[in-house]
Amino acid sequence: MAGPAPEIHQHLRLWWRRSAARHRALAVVGAASVIFVLVLTLSSPVRESAVKYLPLDLVGLTLLSNATERGALCLDGSIPGYHLQRGFGSGEKNWVLHIEGGGWCNSVKSCSFRRGTPLGSSHFMEREIFLHGILSHDQSQNPDFYNWNRVKIRYCDGGSFSGDVEIQVQNGRKLIFRGQRIWEAIMDELLSKGLENAKQAFLTGCSAGGLATFIHCDSFRALMPKETVVKCLADAGFFLDEKDISGKRTMQSFYNEVVHLQDIGKNLPKDCISRLEPSEASLLFVYLSSRTCQEHKDPIFYS
Repeated sequence: MAGPAPEIHQHLRLWWRRSAARHRALAVVGAASVIFVLVLTLSSPVRESAVKYLPLDLVGLTLLSNATERGALCLDGSIPGYHLQRGFGSGEKNWVLHIEGGGWCNSVKSCSFRRGTPLGSSHFMEREIFLHGILSHDQSQNPDFYNWNRVKIRYCDGGSFSGDVEIQVQNGRKLIFRGQRIWEAIMDELLSKGLENAKQAFLTGCSAGGLATFIHCDSFRALMPKETVVKCLADAGFFLDEKDISGKRTMQSFYNEVVHLQDIGKNLPKDCISRLEPSEASLLFVYLSSRTCQEHKDPIFYS
């Protein structure tokens, strides 16, 4: 009875190897089938995205050419910038400008922290970005503005492009609040690049950029030829002067600190300031946005 045992064992081992090979083959086929199905069902948007956002669609950061001469600098003294993608076809003479948001800084400590971020220094800004939303070149996503000249203005002053002062901080370092100069210098550069010939010009921004849009809408209009159609949109840039759940006016106190630190009051619209009490004149953001003390010459929309 012991004689056939080795032969049986040999057959069993052969069967086991063949069975394992079949199972491995089935596993490979099964895995390949699953991957194939996933590719068919899920990869279309990925493929479309890859086609839509090729390396050529990356928009480079343009550093302001005459920033140093004009003193138009970020918080840390670096040169501010913007991203410009040229329009084409029917949109060649139209412009949409979007001001980046990012809150505000109301103290030496908070502004010093920003020096080491893209919100305070161009050294930390991406050199190339994709433009999305209202700045997208994809007609299916952005049918109204896809072929316009599209500009993203980078935010690095901490005061909605309105401050104009320089202060000394510890270790010989400075905090440079030149948002107003940055705004003026970028506008002049864009005018020289074709904005002055715009048929339509749309200024918009989000949060701190929305407030900057509100503040600068009329001055933006003044830069354009009379025949240019100008509109502004303050997106999430409308801030209410109301008590919070603790019963305090925290927003009012915060913005009061921003205005004093960055010496913003002197750059407020004169017709707006003239309607306020002296003690109110520094409450820039609260009174410009929630009380709407300006009568804008051009349509300004809120969202």
